[in-house]
Amino acid sequence: MKKIMYLLSIGLMVILLGCGAPTSTTPAKEATQPAKVITAEGISDSFKNGGLPMTDIVVYTEETDTNKLMGRPNQYISKVNFMDSRVTDSKKGGSIEVFSNAKDAKTRNDYIESVTKDTPMLLQYMYLKGNALLRIDKDLTPTQAKEYETALGKIIK
Repeated sequence: MKKIMYLLSIGLMVILLGCGAPTSTTPAKEATQPAKVITAEGISDSFKNGGLPMTDIVVYTEETDTNKLMGRPNQYISKVNFMDSRVTDSKKGGSIEVFSNAKDAKTRNDYIESVTKDTPMLLQYMYLKGNALLRIDKDLTPTQAKEYETALGKIIK
């Protein structure tokens, strides 16, 4: 009888050891990709590659930024100005400003709107999407300006 009990004990231990620790049935997490950093230059490249008639693209740096706002607290971190070849005045087009967050972009949008709203010659199309502010000169038609807005929506969801 002792021999049977001994064999049953060993058999039970083998069975229990064979089960091992419970395993997770949830799939392993995939390695996360770092978030793609959007810049004003990247947006303008996408616009141009998408067929928008942009010319004379100027990518600003901290040293060349005429507003002296780039990189300052709560201001844009990248900026591009451009012309649109459909406008006869060669100084008409738009600008793209990208901020480190959507709140700062909204603050800039609201500020520009408040400063320009009572001065018709300063009015412009303004499209705020996430942390990017796209400003298009009023000399473009609404349909032309909408092309830029649509293109921005494809870049920033």
